[in-house]
Amino acid sequence: MRRFIDEELRKWKEGTRRKPLILRGARQVGKTWSLKEFGKNKFESLALVDLERNPPLRRLFDGDLGAARICADLEVLLRQKITPGKTLLFFDEIQACPRAITALRYFYEEMPDLHVVAAGSLLEFALKDASFPVGRIQFLNLYPLCFAEYLEAIGNAPATAAVCGNPRDITPAVHELLRDELKRYFFIGGMPAAVNAYRESSSLHDTFEVQGEIVESYRMDFAKYTPQVDRYCLDSVFTSLAQRVGQQIKYARLGEGYANPTLKKAFEALCLAHVARRIPSADPSGLPLGASASAKIFKALLLDVGLMRSLAAMPDDVEYGRSDLLAIYRGAMAEQFVGQEMLISQNGSLYYWDRQAKSSSAEVDYLAVMDGRIHPLEVKSGATGSLKSLHLFLAAYPDCGQAMVFSDRPYADLPKQKITFLPLYSVFAATGGAVP
Repeated sequence: MRRFIDEELRKWKEGTRRKPLILRGARQVGKTWSLKEFGKNKFESLALVDLERNPPLRRLFDGDLGAARICADLEVLLRQKITPGKTLLFFDEIQACPRAITALRYFYEEMPDLHVVAAGSLLEFALKDASFPVGRIQFLNLYPLCFAEYLEAIGNAPATAAVCGNPRDITPAVHELLRDELKRYFFIGGMPAAVNAYRESSSLHDTFEVQGEIVESYRMDFAKYTPQVDRYCLDSVFTSLAQRVGQQIKYARLGEGYANPTLKKAFEALCLAHVARRIPSADPSGLPLGASASAKIFKALLLDVGLMRSLAAMPDDVEYGRSDLLAIYRGAMAEQFVGQEMLISQNGSLYYWDRQAKSSSAEVDYLAVMDGRIHPLEVKSGATGSLKSLHLFLAAYPDCGQAMVFSDRPYADLPKQKITFLPLYSVFAATGGAVP
């Protein structure tokens, strides 16, 4: 299946200031598959070095880390020629060998013409033990399939074009088709294995089984985080986060019987593994938003809306039967969906607004940065939903960009109020995402 990151990989390949590239992301989001396909389609040869499945290869990095020496040894071990400009050298699961991470700097310094990529799922844990080559590598992040990628994967490329086009042009019939597809996506999610299961069988039951297997594999990974973190606490926090999407996080509520420092450590470990994401509150009075991000006031997302469904153990028959997308699981699935779409469209930067006041607190679900301006975003049921917080925001920050309200209804514009209503399925394009 085509992934939008393919275009970013092409740009990296052709870049004049190219550095060794590390593709980051949670397990099973498709990192290895994407880089293998990239090597097969864009290079004459692919030299794959799997440092997790082939432990003896790690000994290559025990001594001298010179790039020429490593390549010469790899040619013998892999029985293939490694030629700069023609070969893609791919270190898979590089976190299994911290010295291989260190070696990337020497590929940058000594063999700049050789295209070198790496992938790692628990990379941030390994970086604690590695000499990190700051300034000598590049990063890209891979997430689960966004809605547009999902539509293309199931064979509906015209729908991909529609959700990434102008929402004003969507007819009522197409709107209904897209929202029906989005409802299925809420339950299928974007994990490649889950999408493949649905694509092959058209069975949500089969898809749910695959999601359960993915969740269980993540739980088995928890053992790899220890002894730094209590694995049972990790399990508890993992489940609890799925039930609290859209809510401000208080550590004490994430697990019973654990102290706050233990719960905090577990939450941070899940974020390092890319299966959870911290969304801090930020002051929208200026850019960059990260400069004002709060360390204490934050929400959280899970990696994928389909895995959220699996972890939350929601009654699928009840929730799938709801007609309003914003009513599914109390609106939390819609907020999870909007957030994970924005992580891609906003290049991994995601914030929200929270005003803590004794007399009147207020919250805006997300903040998007486009064309140098901050845009407030709400996920609401439509014109009938309360927009009090959004109006307070617009009054407090008159220089901000157009406000966007994502709902179950078609496009509508309120220019006098500086608010545009957009269908949920248009989040990716509306917040800066583009189909290559």
